[in-house]
Amino acid sequence: MYIHQVAAYLPAEIITNEHFTRLNGLSHEWITERTGIQTRRKAAPGENTNTMALEATRRVLAAAPAFPAAEVDLIVGATYTPHDTIYTLAHAVQRELNVGEIPVVSISSACSSLLNAIEIVEGYFAMGKARRALVVVSEHNTAYNNEQDTMAGHLWGDGAAALLLTPERLSENDLDVRTVLTGGVANVGKADVAVTLKPVEKGIVMPFGKDVFINACQYMARVTQQVLERNNLSVEDVTYLIPHQANLRITKNVLQQLGLPEDRAVSNIQDLGNTGCAGAAIALADTWALLKPGNQIVITVFGGGYSYGAMLLAR
Repeated sequence: MYIHQVAAYLPAEIITNEHFTRLNGLSHEWITERTGIQTRRKAAPGENTNTMALEATRRVLAAAPAFPAAEVDLIVGATYTPHDTIYTLAHAVQRELNVGEIPVVSISSACSSLLNAIEIVEGYFAMGKARRALVVVSEHNTAYNNEQDTMAGHLWGDGAAALLLTPERLSENDLDVRTVLTGGVANVGKADVAVTLKPVEKGIVMPFGKDVFINACQYMARVTQQVLERNNLSVEDVTYLIPHQANLRITKNVLQQLGLPEDRAVSNIQDLGNTGCAGAAIALADTWALLKPGNQIVITVFGGGYSYGAMLLAR
C-alpha cells in the first residue's frame, strides 16, 4: 500500500496566546511552558469540518495528476468534531467529486483516527474491493471548544488534510506503507472521562490531563517500538518521527523514551495547536517535500477514549 500524495488546509485566522490572556488570564508564558502552543488556527464563519475537508481534497487531487478524481473508489473520512453526524464529511467529499456507488465510510476514534482510517483502506485493498482510496481527516475543534475553560480551552485548533492511497506505486515519490498498528485501551486509567466532547453539555473538556499525558507518552513510545521491531529496524533508522500534535511535552517525553534527538521530530503544535486526528497528517504534508529515498518515517498517535497507533512509511 502506498501514499501517493498528501495535502492540508488551514483556516486563515490565527489566534495567539494573548487572546486567552485577555479572556481568562492565562499568560503566553504559562501556555507555552505547559503545551508548547503559541498560536492556533480558527475556522471562519461559514467554514466547518466538511468545508475544510473539501478544500483539503481539492488540494490533494490538484497535486496528483496521476490520480484522477473519477477513479476514486473508496472514501474514508475521520473526525470527532462533525458538522453533521448523518451527512458526514466523507459523504460531502463524495458529492464534491461526483463519484457514485462507491464505499463511503466515516469513523471516529478520537485523535488516532488517521491510522484507523488508513487501516480500513488496507482492508479494502486486501479484499480487492478498492484500488484508489481517499482518506480525509478534518477537525473543527473551535466549534465545540469552551475558551473560558482554563484547563483545556487554549489547546485546540482547526484544520484538515487529505491523503491518496493505492495498492501499487504510481510514482517514485510515493510512500510505502510498511506497517500500520492500532489499538484501543478504553480499559486503562481514566479513559472514560479524561477527554470528552458532549455537545449538549460543555463541548470539549479535559479534566484529567495528567492521565492523558502519562498514557499518551507510554503508548506512543511502545507502539513505535513495536512497529520498528516488526520491520527489523532500530530507532537509529528513523528519519522523522511524526507524533500526534497534542502537547510538545508529550513529544519530548516520547523522544526521550525512544532515545531520539529532538531534530528527528516533526512538530506543528506550536503554530496550530491540537488539530486532533488531522494534526499528524498536516505534519506529513508539511514534511512531504523534504523526504528523500531511503527515509523511514514513523507516525505515532494517541487519542482520548483511549486509542493509539503507529505507522511506518518508507520512501
